[in-house]
This record gives sequence, structure tokens and C-alpha cells, in this order.
Amino acid sequence: MTPPEVAARSLPAGIIPGQPLTALAPMQDVTDRAFMGVVAHYGAPDYFFTEFFRVHGQSRPERHILRSIDENATGRPVFAQLIGEDIPHLKRTAQKLLKHPVAGIDLNLGCPAPKVYKKNVGGGLLRDPARIDEIIAALRACTPGLFTVKMRIGFDNTTPFESVVESVNRHGVNLLSVHGRTVKEMYRSDVHYDFIARAAALARCPVLANGNVTSANRAAEILASTKSAGVMIGRHAIRNPWIFRQCREKFAGRTPTLITLADVREYVERLYRATQNADFPERAHVNKMKKYLNFVGQSVDATGAFLHDMRRTSTEAELFTVCDRHLLANPGQPFADEPYPGVIARPNCETPSSCSLDEITA
Repeated sequence: MTPPEVAARSLPAGIIPGQPLTALAPMQDVTDRAFMGVVAHYGAPDYFFTEFFRVHGQSRPERHILRSIDENATGRPVFAQLIGEDIPHLKRTAQKLLKHPVAGIDLNLGCPAPKVYKKNVGGGLLRDPARIDEIIAALRACTPGLFTVKMRIGFDNTTPFESVVESVNRHGVNLLSVHGRTVKEMYRSDVHYDFIARAAALARCPVLANGNVTSANRAAEILASTKSAGVMIGRHAIRNPWIFRQCREKFAGRTPTLITLADVREYVERLYRATQNADFPERAHVNKMKKYLNFVGQSVDATGAFLHDMRRTSTEAELFTVCDRHLLANPGQPFADEPYPGVIARPNCETPSSCSLDEITA
């Protein structure tokens, strides 16, 4: 049974009480202070989650990730995500983070990158449900506030799935986010929403559905089929930062706001300036922007012409010339709600080696 004092801990209220919850998924090299601020400008999710803090014997909470907590100006709660398997150091790190204004501590059981899971962290832990139970028990015991978990449905099969959900229940986890693929399926397969539905039925805490939440309409369909408490959205919030606002409109029975190519041009400018740093060379910054724009371009045109031209830029001037040509020639043209079929964000990175913006494709 869940201890009464744990069960009594409540999640922060959503922006619109009574609506399904929304969350920005934790993504390495993406969910930093700058990106959170840009997303909040267009319509914040109910919850933010940080990039993961790497935990090991010599680790200290990364300063740039701490900034997304300490300098959070979004008006919404931020959960701090940990990745690791050494229990004493996980507890030490959680206790350090609890001295900062975090909404809670989140455990990563989902990163599918080989160089991550080979260290038996992230999705790699799904090969050892008993170890997961020990880690969840330890973090729950040292976290007086909210403790959450993000998981995949298994490593190379779904055998450990129910065991992990039982651990979530046994130790009074407050929120469970489920990406509906196994680790070995990476980002290539269809999402197994039936397993998210099983988690929602079995878990004693709210469950967020994660994986291919491409639009507000799709979010509503996923919620209807899984009976989840809400959705967690990752790369499609890079493509469309209005998606959380559109979800709230859809959940309220209204038509989601139409986004135009002129709106997208303004978003590109805002994101560029927010992520700009005097110590970051122009070419490096342009290259980072191109990683974001790989996703944005999926909804600009059906032929992928914007992506083709954008990927060949190397200076700020070249980048914005391409943006102006493709986004302002017909500024009132709708920005597609769904990615155009066959327009691929990262065609050469079907098997990522790290959970980073360079390589995440889904």
C-alpha cells in the first residue's frame, strides 16, 4: 500500500484546472533555460523537466542545468531529472537538488542511447527490475516532496514492464511518464499506446503518455485511447512551440490556433536570440540552430526544400536569408499541424548514440 503521507502529496495544479496535464519532455541539449523561456512565451506546458543530471562518484549537479531551475522565469514548475545507478550518489545528488527551487525529483529509466544503457543507466536499468526497485525505494525515502519516474516499456522486450509499474506503486511515486517503446526500438517503431493504457490502468499515480504526440488533435486521440492523465511532448515542441497552448484549446473544445509561416519566422528569430552567447562562435551557434530547425522544417513544406537550403548555411546572414525566402514569401500560409510525410528531421541518425539534440529523431 502507498503510505498515506506519500499519497497526500499532490502535483502542482495545471494551468487550467481539470484539464489533462501537459509536460515538456526532458531532452539533452534542448530543455535548457533559454528553450524553456521560448516555449513559455508561446504557451507553457503545465510542467517542465530538465535535461538529466549525470550521477556518479565524482559528479556534481551541472551548472548550466541548475540555471534552468534557479533562473526559471516561465511561471511553471520544473522537475529535476537524474540519470545514474549508484544509490548513495543518487541520494546525495537528490538532496543537493532539493536545496534548489525544484518541483520534484525525476528518475530517468528511458534514455535509449547505447553509450548510456551500456553503463546500466537510463533505459539500461530496465534489464534489472530488482535494481530499479532498490533505486526507486531509496530516492523515495530521501525525497520528502514529489518524486516522479520516466520510463520506457522495456529494454529489448516488455517483460519488466509490470514489475516496474509495481515498484512505482509500492514506493508511492507521484507521477509516471511512459514512452511507449522499448529501449532497443529506439525511435524507429510505432508507439505501443496499449502499454501506456496498461500503465494508466495499473498505476496508482497519474500517468503521462509520451511518444509521437505530434499535435493537439493527436494528443486528444492519445488521451482518449490510453486514459492517461496527460501528455508529455518532446521533439514536436521543438517543431511547434505553440503545441501546449493548442492542446489546452483542444481540451477545452475549441479549434486550436492556426500558426502561419510568418509566426514561424518570428519563432526562429526569438530562439536564435535566446540561445545566442557572446562566447559561442557564430558558426557553432548557426549549427546548433540548424539542429532545432531540422524539426521545424518538417512542417514548412512538403518537398523539404526549406530543410535542404537551411542545412547548407554557415552564417547568421545565410540562415536568415533562407528563412526569409521560405517563411516570408507567403507569410500567411499555414504551418502544418503534422509533419509532412517523408520529410525527415535527421535522415542520417536513425540509431542515436546519445540522448542529445544532435541525434534524437523522435
